[in-house]
Amino acid sequence: MKVILCLALLTCMIFGTQGKTYTRCELNKIFKDTGLDRYKGHSAAEWICTIEHESSYKTTAINDNGSSRDYGIFQINSRYWCNDGKTAGSKNACQKSCSSFLNDDILDDIECVKKVVSDPKGMSAWVAWEKYCKGKDLSQYTKGC
Repeated sequence: MKVILCLALLTCMIFGTQGKTYTRCELNKIFKDTGLDRYKGHSAAEWICTIEHESSYKTTAINDNGSSRDYGIFQINSRYWCNDGKTAGSKNACQKSCSSFLNDDILDDIECVKKVVSDPKGMSAWVAWEKYCKGKDLSQYTKGC
């Protein structure tokens, strides 16, 4: 009986942590509802483009940069914005654990990225925005939504 209970618990843990892969239109709606669309002059399409190239729309994405890591759908960095307990000298400006950016609820992620984009670096904090989205026609990212 204990083996079956342990297997059931393990299965719940595995499937409960798979995260979500959002669609463009889901994100477009969320960004409009939360005020991220047009926040600091950046459109939902810019955010969606950035997310596509940073995390492929996956809430569980983690990227190890050597001395820090990027977490979640927005790839929030542990050096400046969140605490992962691994990054030396983390500023944790969003006052959040980095693991909180790995679940399906992206509302806390959005509150943090509003702080990031309000920083003097702005959207340039995301390399993908600079490389793939800045100054481009991004209408494809919200088309049909």
